[in-house]
Amino acid sequence: MSSKSDRWTVARIRELKGKKFACVTATDTCTARWAEAAEIPLVLVGDSLGMTTLGFDTTVPVTMEMMLHHTAAVVRGRSRALVVADMPFLSYQISVESALRNAGRFLQEAGADAVKIEGGEFRAPLVRELVRNGIPVLGHIGLLPQSVLALGGYRVVGRTLEQIESLIADACALEDAGAFAIVLEAVRPDAARRVTERVAIPTIGIGAGPHCDGQILVIHDLLGLNEAPVPQFVQQYAHLGAQAIEALRRYREDVARGEFPGPEHSYD
Repeated sequence: MSSKSDRWTVARIRELKGKKFACVTATDTCTARWAEAAEIPLVLVGDSLGMTTLGFDTTVPVTMEMMLHHTAAVVRGRSRALVVADMPFLSYQISVESALRNAGRFLQEAGADAVKIEGGEFRAPLVRELVRNGIPVLGHIGLLPQSVLALGGYRVVGRTLEQIESLIADACALEDAGAFAIVLEAVRPDAARRVTERVAIPTIGIGAGPHCDGQILVIHDLLGLNEAPVPQFVQQYAHLGAQAIEALRRYREDVARGEFPGPEHSYD
C-alpha cells in the first residue's frame, strides 16, 4: 500500500513537461491494477469505453452514470496513479452550473483526481471556472470524438497553417485557463511539435507523433483485447484477446472430455 506522498498529483504531472511519460486508459478495477503494477503515472477513464467495453459505435451514447460507475471501479484499483475521468457528451456543454455539478460528482462520488473535457479556446472560460472551484482539468484538442457526428468522421488535424495556428491558440487558452496538461488527438506530428513547444504544460499525444511530452493509448488497443482493427498509430504490445479465446476453447474441450474438473479442483 502506497502512502499519500507517493501519489501522482496534478502538480507532479505538470512537472513532467519536457520529459517522456506513458499514460493509458482503464475501465475497471482489473485494468487499473494492471496499469498500477506497470507504474503508469496517469490513468484516464476514457469515454472510449463506450466502444471498447459497452459496444457503442461512438462515444456519444455514454452517460454520466456509466462514467461514474467505471471511474469508481478504476479508483478502487489504483494506489498511486492519477485518475482522470472523461466527462461524457452533454455533461458539460449545457451550462457552467451543470458542468460544475457533474465534474464535482466525479471527484466526490467516484474518487477521481481530475476531469477531462474536449474543446480548446471556446472551452477556456469553463476550464477556468472548474479550476477556480478546485476541480483539476485535463484539456483535449485536435480530433474531438464527441463531435464526430458534426465533423462527419474521424479526421487528422493540423494539415494547414490555419489549423496549426488554431491548435496553438487552443492550447495557449487552455494553459492560461489553468489546465494542467493537454491531450492532442490525431494531430499531425509537426503541428503537435509546435504546440508542445509553445506551452509550459505537458502535451499528451494519441495519434499525434513523437514530439508530445507524454503518450496515451486505449488499453484495449494496446493489449489486443478486442478483435477489431486498431488505428494506424497504435502499437500492440500483446494479443490477449486471441489468447483468451484459445483458453476458453481449451476449457470447453476439457469439460466436454470430462477432464475438468479433476480431483485437484474439488473441495475435500
